[in-house]
Amino acid sequence: MMKILMKLIAAGLISGITLGGFLKLVEGISGKFVYVLLLNVDYIPIVRDWQMNEIIELTLHLIVSILLVIVLYYLFKVMNIHTKIYPYVVVNMLVGGVLFLTTAFSQRTPEITDIAAFIYWIVGHLIYGAVVGSLLFLMRLDLDEDQEKN
Repeated sequence: MMKILMKLIAAGLISGITLGGFLKLVEGISGKFVYVLLLNVDYIPIVRDWQMNEIIELTLHLIVSILLVIVLYYLFKVMNIHTKIYPYVVVNMLVGGVLFLTTAFSQRTPEITDIAAFIYWIVGHLIYGAVVGSLLFLMRLDLDEDQEKN
């Protein structure tokens, strides 16, 4: 169990860093504040009042990424699709689409009608889902579970 959890945490960190890096690069090139949106907590009561820098905001993003990977893995395991890549891609694109709506709650993020920012955001979440699914596929967690049972 611990070996599987460590692999899930690693997958969450790697995919979260990949998403953050991609959106930071896109923001630097395009000027669209999609990286700011990724780290944005303006819409979360209590947390929005904290004094945070980029490192703290990125750490919060990575914690969410780790938790999301763990939850999706076990949810998909129940559905027996946890070793497939596409469910992670589809769900993360949907999550990204919903989270883009939070841009309406901040002055620092793209306008909700900014189609280019939305496309960058969705592509980033597609990449994130593909990285998560690919890592979990390559980590062969099912083999770990079989070994732990014996």
